[in-house]
Amino acid sequence: MRYIVIGAGAVGGTIGGRLFQAGHDVLLVARGAHHDAIRRDGLRLLTPGSARTLDVPVTRGPVRLRDGDVLILAVKSQDTVAALDPWSRDAPVVCAQNGVANERMALRRFERVYGMCVWLPASHLEPGVVAAHGAPKSGLLQLGRYPRGADELSERIAGDLSESSFAGVAVPDVMRWKYAKLLGNLGNAYEALCGHAPGHEPIMKRVRAEGRAVLDAAGIAYASPEEERARRGAQVEVRPIEGVERGGGSSWQSLARSSGSIEADHLNGEIVMLGRELGVPTPANGVLQREADRAARERLSPGSMAPETLAALIDAEARRTGPAPD
Repeated sequence: MRYIVIGAGAVGGTIGGRLFQAGHDVLLVARGAHHDAIRRDGLRLLTPGSARTLDVPVTRGPVRLRDGDVLILAVKSQDTVAALDPWSRDAPVVCAQNGVANERMALRRFERVYGMCVWLPASHLEPGVVAAHGAPKSGLLQLGRYPRGADELSERIAGDLSESSFAGVAVPDVMRWKYAKLLGNLGNAYEALCGHAPGHEPIMKRVRAEGRAVLDAAGIAYASPEEERARRGAQVEVRPIEGVERGGGSSWQSLARSSGSIEADHLNGEIVMLGRELGVPTPANGVLQREADRAARERLSPGSMAPETLAALIDAEARRTGPAPD
């Protein structure tokens, strides 16, 4: 079985690099300077206690698929459609992405779609280099058939991941885990906008209360924080890497790289959309979505907004739209 990893950034680069290290057939799909650096020098995979250069095959775009190929989609949600469009639709697709909309987008095009709930602390800020901060395992990767069920392929992929420095788990209810991860990812936009400045607790309490209220109103099941902690256990702990400063998560990295786009429309925006459909006010998530999108378009640096400014914008939006749930 060959793993074709579409999007060799922090998540995709770590998954592809670890699978390659364990002896699996891997092809990375990367763009621009990142592709050029990997092709010229190999993928530099930094982990706590080690730094390896891996001669992983890399391509800029689609290749002819072989029997047994598996596509692992690891691009940001806003790039899903464009990333999948050029590929043959015969292969199974694993959506190793934040958010909960990617699987439906993939299912319009591919018959066999799998969701993956990714807990993988990693960063990609320099072409050709990925830093994976998780230890003793690089990440907890739960996957299952979309919309539900676990099958032979998901079990096999989970087994390959477990042999490759991950905790790989095949689950029959992957979207329940992904909706729980969505609630956690609602803070990504705050981190991108405000960095690690103190004062996040009141804002994040409002943001996540809105998220839970919307999911509850929609009848959408999600795993509890206690379940998440029990599943992860001590398998994946964030540890330092010598010479690497871990600035922030995926949205923080989008601003740090001046990529021009950010994932807020598919994280906070998912809650905003459901809230509009159900008549549940979501002012805090709406402001985070709007301001994160603006920061990305204007290529602002992460941490450019004071928490007090953000809180004032949320208060103004709440007065305009009505109070959000407690």
